[in-house]
Amino acid sequence: MQFKAFSGRPVAQRSDCLVVGAFESGELGPETAAVDRAASGRLRALLARGDFAGRAGETQLLLEQRGLGSPRVLLVGLGPKAKFDRRAWRRAAASAIGALARTRVASAVLALDLPAGHQLDSATTARLLPEIASGALYRINDRKTARKPRPPALARLSLGPFTRAALPAARRALADGASAAASAVMVRDLGNLPGNICTPRHLAAEAQRLARAHRSLRVRVLDEPAIRRLKMGCFLAVTRGSAEPPRFIILEHRGGRRGAAPVVLVGKGITFDTGGISLKDPAAMDEMKFDMCGAASVLGALDFAARERLRLNVVGLIPTCENMPGGRAIKPGDIVVSASGQTVEILNTDAEGRLILCDALNYARRYRPAAVVDVATLTGACVIALGAHHTGVMANDDTLARELVDAGRAVDDRAWQLPLTEDYAEQLKSNFADMANVAGREGGAITAAAFLGKYTQGLKWAHLDIAGTAWLGGAQKGATGRPLPLLAEFLLRRARG
Repeated sequence: MQFKAFSGRPVAQRSDCLVVGAFESGELGPETAAVDRAASGRLRALLARGDFAGRAGETQLLLEQRGLGSPRVLLVGLGPKAKFDRRAWRRAAASAIGALARTRVASAVLALDLPAGHQLDSATTARLLPEIASGALYRINDRKTARKPRPPALARLSLGPFTRAALPAARRALADGASAAASAVMVRDLGNLPGNICTPRHLAAEAQRLARAHRSLRVRVLDEPAIRRLKMGCFLAVTRGSAEPPRFIILEHRGGRRGAAPVVLVGKGITFDTGGISLKDPAAMDEMKFDMCGAASVLGALDFAARERLRLNVVGLIPTCENMPGGRAIKPGDIVVSASGQTVEILNTDAEGRLILCDALNYARRYRPAAVVDVATLTGACVIALGAHHTGVMANDDTLARELVDAGRAVDDRAWQLPLTEDYAEQLKSNFADMANVAGREGGAITAAAFLGKYTQGLKWAHLDIAGTAWLGGAQKGATGRPLPLLAEFLLRRARG
């Protein structure tokens, strides 16, 4: 998909289709009113007849429109004017692109009026549009054998109008959004693959493919003997029950000054999670193929950094394995030794993500990082607390946590900071080891973060619990690509100061 920012009158732009909006009241915003005048009042006549109600997300395609640079006009409902806000604008844009995808329109001009006030500026709309378009056009990479529908013809999308002064910023924001959208598609595709295809070795191969595609990326993949030499006892304990060999992936974007402290991203890569001996309920266990979405998000973030040629050093660390029951699997009550030398009593084998992450977080120390952010589908407790709307953020550095929350707010990939005080770490006490891997039901998302906090002392560290935001269940089952937009914006801001 090609994106373009334009200035000047929308009616003069040449394309296959011009997209404008109308409110439920029949009122037209400035851009739509100008189009109506050029079209000799045909839009107002349509509304007056009651043929278009203007409900939020409603669309109607009008053919053979004279007096315009485009032969078609797509009218999009904006809903009640009093409730037209940033979220409604997003919905209108997504509905418009979805409607265009059902036609053979190859190019379109999007000239939707913006909400009143300061909810959206020109650069923000340009930043958001490619990701909205990508989401509307995304098709799940399924394995159905039936004939696939034709891909959408839509290939070029112009956004505006912008003032001439705003055009350079809009063009740069469109490029940033396009890179983030492409990386998010990769994240979604990886998440949607079944566990028998997306294995640890598959994730390693994907990292190697990225390194071949981008000159700024360097990759190393460590096998089980190499992981054992690093004394990653917690990581190896999780993989013991599986016939699939584990991998530890190290992917580096070298875009900053040589020797400059990097941002380290750590992604949980459990390619399938049965719960191990603490077996999960079979209902919805198929969704545990999504338990590697943290790993996919880190791969996507490195892909984004390379696409954008960010002047920033970024390291991605991905411990990846399966969590399976078996004769060699770890058992409740077992005690394992982490790479840091701390001992852990395993009370629940389904709390495995924190075990593979703690060894990877310890490995991050060797980079003397400027910041460490781990990304993990870690706890059902976070889903109970925040639902599917916000990613949970817990950190030992409030400034870093605010950076992440602000980055997510800017691109509508929202996150919410939860407390992380020593009280929660106290719940992890064990009679037999330095700590237990679980601490009961109360505050489960936070005690999981507190466990990781025992391996990040002295680091500026934040934890993103994406269990509620990385995928949707039910009829809409599939990976969402979150929190790639948040991570992309976070890295952009770090790189550009």
